[in-house]
Amino acid sequence: MDSIIDLLQKVPEYTVTEIGTEGEKVNKITNYRAINSKYHEAAVVEEISKAEIVTCAVGPNILKFIAPVIAKGIDGRKASKPLAVVACENMINATDTLAGFIKDPKNTPEDRLKTIDERARFANSAIDRIVPGQDPDAGLNVKIETFYEWVVDKTPFAEHGHPEVHAIHWVDDLTPYIERKLFTVNTGHAAAAYYGHVRGKATIDEALADTEIRAIVHDCLAETSHLIVHKHKIGKHEQKEYVDKIIKRISNPLLKDVVERVGRAPLRKLSRKERFVGPAFELAELGEKVDALLGAIEVAFKFTDVEADEESVELAQILKENDAKAVVEKVCGLKESDKLYPQVLKIVEKVQTK
Repeated sequence: MDSIIDLLQKVPEYTVTEIGTEGEKVNKITNYRAINSKYHEAAVVEEISKAEIVTCAVGPNILKFIAPVIAKGIDGRKASKPLAVVACENMINATDTLAGFIKDPKNTPEDRLKTIDERARFANSAIDRIVPGQDPDAGLNVKIETFYEWVVDKTPFAEHGHPEVHAIHWVDDLTPYIERKLFTVNTGHAAAAYYGHVRGKATIDEALADTEIRAIVHDCLAETSHLIVHKHKIGKHEQKEYVDKIIKRISNPLLKDVVERVGRAPLRKLSRKERFVGPAFELAELGEKVDALLGAIEVAFKFTDVEADEESVELAQILKENDAKAVVEKVCGLKESDKLYPQVLKIVEKVQTK
């Protein structure tokens, strides 16, 4: 992102405005540097080789592009403690994905892979904070939600200790946090976006102001909550409070999040371990009800040919060029032996006939 990095190099400060139900808080950000690895890769490699922690929030599809320079920085590691690598992406086990690209023989020589743990440790994280669409003339200034949760697996750092980062909540078992967040925040947010899209709503708060859509989102989260409570032994009352808080957060009219922005990348969001098919698959295997999640899957399949979203265009092409069985297998990663398969197959057949 040349334009962003150029601005960071020229401007000594920018603002991050936190938006919550209680109002706004403006934070002034200073004391930063920016290096463009496209033109100054050696300088970036040098920084990584001496750093304590490397994080990223670039989108799951971009991880493979940033991995080579991180790999070079790790290979040239000069600090005594291993580098902490934490990917802060909206996907399950994003750091594992990034680590896979870093450890690819194209990026790290095989003879160096044997000792990579001496130079880097990779920790998965679960991150929750709504960042709505930004004002077109905002420059570097950013608006975000006040609430946040950043949970990171501390087990990779047992030997050397983890970095001290005030915002991080370090845990021994990340899975309950990842799945509770993905199957509540992301499921609810995306369901509101896709129902809002098919019903002509402009923003998420507008969609959730519609009592019917709001009730549908609650129904989706009632199903995912049943799984979360059953699987992770989280109390029913605690999960209900979490759901209510999430719906209140994403309904905040001050955030003004556009439905097309939240719904973008439908292929990823309809994939096997993501926010709809993931919980629906597990519930179906248990013989539990998944009607609301199936409804969300149907409207997600209708998120096609949306301007500036390549995946929605690709989804339209897949639906056009493949029969229903191929679509279910290709997009949702389901097999005919899966209990969820016939129900999703019916949805795809229905969408393709309209």
